[in-house]
Amino acid sequence: MRVHRVLLSVIASFAGILALSSCAPGQSGRNFIVIVGSSTMYPFSTIVAERFGRRTSFKTPKVEATGSGGGFKLFCAGIGVRHPDITNSSRRIKPSELKMCASNGVGGVVEVKVGYDGIAVAYAATNETLELTLKDLWLALAKQVPAPDGQEALVNNPHVLWSDVNAALPAVRIEVLGPPPTSGTRDAFVELAMEGGCRSFNWIAAMAYADRDAFRDVCHTLREDGVFTEVGENDNLIVQKLNANPDGLGILGFSFLDQNAEQVLGASIDGVAPTFENIGNGRYPISRPLYFYVKQAHVDVIPGLREFLGEFTSDRSWGDEGYLASRGLVPMPENERAQVLGDVLALTPVSL
Repeated sequence: MRVHRVLLSVIASFAGILALSSCAPGQSGRNFIVIVGSSTMYPFSTIVAERFGRRTSFKTPKVEATGSGGGFKLFCAGIGVRHPDITNSSRRIKPSELKMCASNGVGGVVEVKVGYDGIAVAYAATNETLELTLKDLWLALAKQVPAPDGQEALVNNPHVLWSDVNAALPAVRIEVLGPPPTSGTRDAFVELAMEGGCRSFNWIAAMAYADRDAFRDVCHTLREDGVFTEVGENDNLIVQKLNANPDGLGILGFSFLDQNAEQVLGASIDGVAPTFENIGNGRYPISRPLYFYVKQAHVDVIPGLREFLGEFTSDRSWGDEGYLASRGLVPMPENERAQVLGDVLALTPVSL
């Protein structure tokens, strides 16, 4: 049975490659690059695509924001002109997603790490400076929290006001806007912020060793009583809603905070502000790398794909003084960029 599945995967991959190679650009309707995935990566990818379209003779790539999880579903569905060439992600590909790719004949997935981003807890710029801790965030947003009487037991989250969470915070209703489960920003927020706050309780942290699944359920599950509201794959919409509701908070990528600095500010987390410098040096506690993934089988078949990789990984794009840094991307150190560039030039498949 295992041999049969592997054979089917090889046949699917070969059929997809034949479908690609047998279609001339004019016949296939695919003489341009198709990119899906992360809403956080969307503005960076769009900027590169537009520059690429202006600088070269190739058509401007089509970029769509589907969320990291949604992007992998589309990307891993198969090889050929009906499927995307690249998917953006604000987290690393999961083993289950790489397995999904392989089961549909999508082998040779090349990982391109492009830089770093922070996840900001944003609020309207008209408000006073806000300082939070990871513990505050978890106690405000977790579905279940420790019992008020101090016992080592969990209860449904009773907190209504921020002052219920921490007496030093204002007596304002907890209202937080954030991305859906398909978002890489959501994945990173629960991994870094929620789990980080959850671990401040030693008896809960100990659960990670006894029952990892139970630990993740406690630490990663957001409340469902209307305090946390999903607003889709649209950080710009969060910015608009924060302007309409000054008491609300929003979870969004640093680049959106940076581009809307006159409208929204970012709360300090554990005493560290979400700034370009603090994300780059690792001090800001809710920061993560950004990626895109490309199909090896599509390179040199889809017009301009190899050249687009070259544009994205050029110093003028992702370098310290590159045009992406001016839009909020925090560049990788030079030696790390060199290593990634080597893997891109060699089209080295990702392995987990």
